[in-house]
Amino acid sequence: MTVEEFEEFYARAAARLTGQLYVMTGDLQEAQDVVQEAFVKAWVRRGRLDREGQPEAWIRTVAWRLAVSRWRFRRRSADAWSRGSGAPGHVEPPDPGHVVLVDALRELPPQQRRTLTLHYLCDLTVEQIAGETGLSGSTIKTHLVRGRAALAHRLRDPRIEEAPDV
Repeated sequence: MTVEEFEEFYARAAARLTGQLYVMTGDLQEAQDVVQEAFVKAWVRRGRLDREGQPEAWIRTVAWRLAVSRWRFRRRSADAWSRGSGAPGHVEPPDPGHVVLVDALRELPPQQRRTLTLHYLCDLTVEQIAGETGLSGSTIKTHLVRGRAALAHRLRDPRIEEAPDV
């Protein structure tokens, strides 16, 4: 099947196959998706489709199998979710200090936030962070110093008045 013949075949058969798969699946969007995917698979083997003599049947079969595979995947996913721990009972609200810290971290530049996270939460050394990020050790140290200073400023409690310099 030449490119032109395949394009003509697609123009003739796509709407019909989509309608057939819609009836089979009951879902128009799903039918459109699986027919398109089947045509993509057919494109790769268009030479063999012509020799086999029933390209429309081949595409319909492939589209149906794709629809069944998708249905099975969704079904397994739904089953896995239902077998999970279920709906949690009572969930404690987040600690206000945690919320403030997360908000303060979000205000930092991304590289500082990443460096602080790798150092304090992942417990990585400066050398390990440098290896993971591709930054130099001195750059990591700079990000740590600046990030800590920015967090200290953002996390300062405005209710606590600083003692005047004496």
